Amino acid sequence: MKIGFDGKRAANNLTGLGNYSRSLIAQLAEAFPQNQYFVYTPKIKEHLQILSFFKQKQVFLKLPEQGSLKLMWRTMGVKKQIKKDAIDLFHGLSHEIPVGLKKEDIKSLVTIHDLIYLRYPQYYKPIDRYIYDLKGKYACKNSDRIIAISECTKRDLISLYQVDEKKIDVVYQSCDDSFKQPRTQVHNETVRKKYKLPEKYLLNVGTIEPRKNLLQIIRALKDIPADYKLVAVGKHQPYIKEVWQEIETLRLNDRVIFLQGLPFADLPSVYQMAALFLYPSFYEGFGIPIIEALYSGIPVIAATGSCLEEAGGPDSMYVHPQDPASLAAAANKILTNPLLGQQMREKGLNYVQKFENHLLAKTMMDCYLKTLNGNFAPC
Repeated sequence: MKIGFDGKRAANNLTGLGNYSRSLIAQLAEAFPQNQYFVYTPKIKEHLQILSFFKQKQVFLKLPEQGSLKLMWRTMGVKKQIKKDAIDLFHGLSHEIPVGLKKEDIKSLVTIHDLIYLRYPQYYKPIDRYIYDLKGKYACKNSDRIIAISECTKRDLISLYQVDEKKIDVVYQSCDDSFKQPRTQVHNETVRKKYKLPEKYLLNVGTIEPRKNLLQIIRALKDIPADYKLVAVGKHQPYIKEVWQEIETLRLNDRVIFLQGLPFADLPSVYQMAALFLYPSFYEGFGIPIIEALYSGIPVIAATGSCLEEAGGPDSMYVHPQDPASLAAAANKILTNPLLGQQMREKGLNYVQKFENHLLAKTMMDCYLKTLNGNFAPC
C-alpha cells in the first residue's frame, strides 16, 4: 500500500506537530515495512533531527516537481503528484487535506489535534482563527475519516463542528523514544552542571504563553518549601512579562530558572532529575509533556477541564487551573510523602504503556484499512 502524508510539519518543525508527524510515520514504517510512505512538503529544513528521519527505509521525501508553483502547493498543486504516485490513502497530519481529493477518488483521513481556537479564541489572532477554522471545517467535511488525538477533541468535533461521531476515531499519541530510556546518573549530572540545575526542582515544559498557565505555578511556588526551585522549559512569548512581574511581586527571583532553546537531546535528563512535573494548562488537545514525564518516572500534577486526565491517567493528580492553593497543596502532599511519590511513579509508568508505539501504530493502520474498505466500525 502507498500512503501519502502532508509533510510540512514533519520536514520543518522540530517540536510539537513536527514530532507527532515524524513519530507516527516512523512507527508505521517500522511496524508495517511492506508499505511505502510518501511525505509531501514544499520545503525541508536542513537539520539532523529531520534529515535522519528521511533516511528510514520505506519513507520517501516528495518535494514539488520542477515547474510546480510552491504558493498554495499543499492546498492545490500537490494533488497532481499524489495522483501520479498512485497513492492509495492520504493522511493530513495537522487539520488539513488538499482540495479535491474526493473528486479524484483518493481516500483521505485528517488528524485534528484540538479546536482550541474555537474554545479559547482570545489566544489567537483573528486571521489565524479564520484560517484554522476554514481549513478544519473543509477537512472534516471532505475527508473519509477523522483521527482525534483524544476523547476530548472528539467531543469538541461533535459539539463545535457537528461531526457524526461514527466518522471519528480516537488514536492517542506517544512521545519520542528518548524519554523511555533511563539516562545514566553520570549523564544526568553532566546535564545538571551544563544548565546549573539545582538538586531539587519542579518542572514545567511548554511554550510560555497564557494558555499554558505558568502564572499559577508561580503563585503556588510561594507555598512550596523554598529548597525546591522551578525549572520552566519553553519558548518565551510576550506573556513572559506577566510571569516576571509575578515573580518579582512574590520575591521568587532566586527560585525560578528559565531554559529557552534547550537541545532536544538534553530534555530527557531534565525530566528524569525533576521531583515533580506541573502542567496546569487551561486547555490541550492531549498533553504530550505529561506522557514524557510519566515515561521519565516523574509524578504529575495537571489541570482539570480538558483532556489531561486522559494523558495522565487515574494515579496522577488534577487541580483546577485557577486554584494555585490546591496546586501547592497537591505538590506538598507528594513532596512530603515519599511512599505516595513512589506509588505515583510506578503506577504512572504502568499506565503510560498504553501509549507504546507498536500499539498506536496498529490502531492507526486499522483505521487506514477501515477507511479503504469503507468500514465505519470503531478502530
